[in-house]
Amino acid sequence: MQMRDTGISSGQILSGPGISSASSAHMMIEQAHERSAAYGLPRTAAPDYGSLGKTDLKTLLEQNRVLHQHALPVMENLYEQIINTHNMVILTDVNGLIIHTLGDADFLEKADRVALSPGVAWSERSKGTNAIGTAIAEKTPTIVHADQHYLEANNFLTCSAAPIFDVMGNVIGVLDVTGDQHNFHKHTMALVRMSAQMIENQLFASSFQDAIKLSFHSRPEFLGTLMEGIACFDGDGRFLSASRSGLFQLGLPLSALQAHTFSSLFGLPVSALHEHYRTATPGLLTLCLHNGVRVYAKSQNLKRQSAAARHVLDNSREPQSAEIKPKLSSLHYLDTGDEQLARAIDKLKRVIGRDISILVTGETGTGKELLAQAVHNDSPRKSGPFVAVNCASIPETLIESELFGYEDGAFTGARKKGNIGKILQANGGTLFLDEIGDMPLNLQARLLRVLQERMVTPLGSSKSIPVNLALICATNRNLREMIGKGEFRDDLYYRLNGLVVRLPPLRERTDLDVVISKVLVTESEGRQYRIAPAVMQLFHAHGWPGNFRQLTNLLRTAIVMTDADMEIRLEHLPEDFLEDMEVAFAPKAISNAQITASLDALEIDAIQRALQLHQGNVSAVSKALGISRNTIYRKLAALKSE
Repeated sequence: MQMRDTGISSGQILSGPGISSASSAHMMIEQAHERSAAYGLPRTAAPDYGSLGKTDLKTLLEQNRVLHQHALPVMENLYEQIINTHNMVILTDVNGLIIHTLGDADFLEKADRVALSPGVAWSERSKGTNAIGTAIAEKTPTIVHADQHYLEANNFLTCSAAPIFDVMGNVIGVLDVTGDQHNFHKHTMALVRMSAQMIENQLFASSFQDAIKLSFHSRPEFLGTLMEGIACFDGDGRFLSASRSGLFQLGLPLSALQAHTFSSLFGLPVSALHEHYRTATPGLLTLCLHNGVRVYAKSQNLKRQSAAARHVLDNSREPQSAEIKPKLSSLHYLDTGDEQLARAIDKLKRVIGRDISILVTGETGTGKELLAQAVHNDSPRKSGPFVAVNCASIPETLIESELFGYEDGAFTGARKKGNIGKILQANGGTLFLDEIGDMPLNLQARLLRVLQERMVTPLGSSKSIPVNLALICATNRNLREMIGKGEFRDDLYYRLNGLVVRLPPLRERTDLDVVISKVLVTESEGRQYRIAPAVMQLFHAHGWPGNFRQLTNLLRTAIVMTDADMEIRLEHLPEDFLEDMEVAFAPKAISNAQITASLDALEIDAIQRALQLHQGNVSAVSKALGISRNTIYRKLAALKSE
């Protein structure tokens, strides 16, 4: 792939692939410069070109042997794509020490001037602001171009670096492409990020060779590609870890996922996975994520997790820091300015840790499980497990054994050594029963007994086991009406409703802009997407019957469809959403005063933006927007006649 001088300005480089936006990237460079100055580095000083001695370099390579082993073939493939472009590929450890390089001969002489060779440190402390050191400090893909380097001696370079993460989300190294500043190419960062993810996936696969590995994606054609999510479980279905793409699709941080199981994430016992692959020619599995998204999946290694895999997991955890970092799922994080939600959160804060049952009501998709997780994370039980059970997703024949557990031989097909059940899994932590209104009546009586006696008796056992847990339940149904119809026990209802809070549907909330901003941050893997004003008007006008589930899925799809400018526009929205809005625009006036533009005006705006993007190529615009060229000409002619 031949790369040429693009003449891209510094500001454009900052908004390239892997960088959130020009403004935030500029801020990141400024902060990196401040750190560099604090290290006492004069900008005009000659860099420290000192390298490790032979013995220390040998030790460095041995310490990073696994990383080097998996990175080398990926580096060679990356180098083949940038060969003869005055660039080199660099691999470093977590401290910025160069482990291995591959480069063009005509650039190596320049590289020697700044010691881009194995054993040389490129941390910020050593070299000031540079892509490798800043990527380590910020834990995000970073481009540093020309005079953005802190040391003037490095101003002739342009560098694109991506951190490499291990199975527990810790940075273990950096992959970087460095070259002459006049040979920057906008696709370089994309290649570096993809290559770093390939290394991560290979490290992930080798770390959990004996675990159950589930590959999944909402689109089956992406299975087997870098886009697929990968999650690993032990033989009992306990969550071990997930790839970065897997974390993105599951929509939860690794810390929150540690309390989950295969069943709580996908709504089925892990035994269903074994049953599926007992067939002669098993096809793809169709599963439903905990957030309601349907995915296609395939699995490998359906056997019990080996002790070696657990050893990898336990030894890859960093020691807990005394500093308390902000959590994605905390009540403070969820308090985004809506008055109804703020009142509910204030009530929840008052009862946390007081042994008062909490009942969360609200429409489907309003974030009831996220709220429950936040309550747990803010409670004295935060170090204990958070176990979520969707009472509507587990077959009625299995829910009793899933909840209460069972002894060996309790029934035909029971697992040897039995199963402790969700209630005992939550011992010392929090049990979240979602869709409690769908729990069968006979099990409601058993649950009430457990809550009153704080004892649970597994199926097939005569022994009762003490249990200490906090209980949070949720429902989108009217439990009082169900009591009147004999469908829900009144004694259980009054045991559950110590505090009842209602989550407002999205259409009632006044903080939509903030909510959308936070969803974009969560779904965008660190990049900063924008929403066109016309699209935001549509969002404010929409009724959002699917609430957060609908909004999250819509934005996740729109992100994939966006162009290099990372702005979500009308042409990036799903067809069914636009059809709903077309119906809403049918009357002469719209009740929501926030809508000031007609659908025609929005279409013209999309056409004009697309024409600008495709440099006036009507055929390209027609293909991109899915409308005929005649329609484009007609819309533009009508605009000119106004």
